[in-house]
Amino acid sequence: MEKYGLIGDMSSAALVGTDGSIDWCCFPRFDSPSVFAAILDESDGGSFQICPTDLDSTAHQTYIPDTNVLCNRFFASTGELIVTDFMPLSQDADARASAPHELHRIVRCESGTVEVKMSFRPRLDYARGDTTVIAINKGAVAKGTRQVLTLCAEMNLEVEEGQANVTFSLSEGEESVFVLAYGHKRSQKNAAYRSEHRLEQTLHYWRAVARSADYNGLWRDEVVRSFLVLHLMMYRRTGAIIAAPTTSLPEGIGGSRNWDYRYAWLRDSAFTVEVLLRMGDAVEGSRYVRWLLKQCRVDNRKTRIVYGISQNSSLKEYTLDHLRGYRDSRPIRVGNGASRHLQMDVFGAVILAIHTLHRLQGWITDEAWSLVVNFAQTVSANWRRKDRGVWEVRGEPQHFVYSKIMCWTAMDRAASLAMSLGKAPLAAGWRRTANIIHAEVMERGWSERKRAFVQRYYSEDLDASLLIVPFLKFLKPDDPRVKSNLEAISHELADGPFMSRYVPASTDDGLDGEDEGTF
Repeated sequence: MEKYGLIGDMSSAALVGTDGSIDWCCFPRFDSPSVFAAILDESDGGSFQICPTDLDSTAHQTYIPDTNVLCNRFFASTGELIVTDFMPLSQDADARASAPHELHRIVRCESGTVEVKMSFRPRLDYARGDTTVIAINKGAVAKGTRQVLTLCAEMNLEVEEGQANVTFSLSEGEESVFVLAYGHKRSQKNAAYRSEHRLEQTLHYWRAVARSADYNGLWRDEVVRSFLVLHLMMYRRTGAIIAAPTTSLPEGIGGSRNWDYRYAWLRDSAFTVEVLLRMGDAVEGSRYVRWLLKQCRVDNRKTRIVYGISQNSSLKEYTLDHLRGYRDSRPIRVGNGASRHLQMDVFGAVILAIHTLHRLQGWITDEAWSLVVNFAQTVSANWRRKDRGVWEVRGEPQHFVYSKIMCWTAMDRAASLAMSLGKAPLAAGWRRTANIIHAEVMERGWSERKRAFVQRYYSEDLDASLLIVPFLKFLKPDDPRVKSNLEAISHELADGPFMSRYVPASTDDGLDGEDEGTF
């Protein structure tokens, strides 16, 4: 996976390999069916590759600084080639992100003369049905049951057996442009897409995002890179924040811990908003809260832990049995069954985000306050219940300590908000509940033998999620128990620079016989 770079336009995203191959892409949205999915099935998933014909060429992949525009620099025996990949993005008249559902690939020879090959092998709708590829003047059109792609080039392409190919040469200073456009009735003329202009617009957009990051401390480049990726994963039409732009990449090779993360988890989104707000980005933080309020209006019977990125998103989970999976890791899942789980921690994450927005920006609407009240009342009535926990286990519900601590967080921050809004009686009641939860966690969720918080009540198993304790101020950072908790978890769950979430052998997560993998 380290060989892939991510590009996107806050509507959809693509993974570009160091070999110049786009092996994952969904159009027109993050949760749409894939048009390229070679990462899940190299032979049948579909891909779009541009690279030198020289098999001995090497490549170096980088982003143009402070942007999500990706460059693959190829070093061939006869010269040097750069392929610049991006999805166009700009601001509309209302200063919101505007994306035309296109993918541009600018191929430029930097030195010498390089022979280049282009292979366009789309497999629409998760490669479930037939994809027809038709040659047009200087390009190709791919059609499936519901999806249409238009590839525009600067030369005619050879089309056969469901793919379009061409080999051409570029000398120093020469370039060739390929534009992939999604949807019906798209222009079939390359020049109409104005790739150089679109590139400048896209660079300008992402650089403005990077400048909005109020951070100049340690690891500045890495922090800004993460900041840009988080922005890329915000669905521009609603403000929803997806957990990841991919589905079914396994935690362990050959295992079944393969999930579809192309949806908006309240927990993940709320923590993302926390980061954005601390980085000075109040605009996207407030957009997320408005999106959340809208979900709760529509789904007023029961707040779910995960939502689709728009009202017509389906989260019903099913499998794609015709795909082999990443390195033969099955099943391939679409949708996510966790949407039906009870996970009590999400209420605390959302209230925490609203509390931070109010503390840093003074922002809270009557509707946002009503949501805080609703969530606080829900936690007060239900915090003693078992749930599925932060890791969304598919075994039996348990009294997970992380969930209890997040219930405390919900009541603690709700009480703080109530006091700041002059609602002292409400604050006092919520503070009493917070104190009761705190006392119970310290009695049932703390192991004196291990000097650490445990995964679930009365167990001795540890869980990496409980490293969050000082960040939530459940205990003060200088409390000796914070240090011993860190040491115990590091001793049992750390493996070099990596950290296991928990030990599967002692956790009923509903997935027998598999060790913890990368998460």
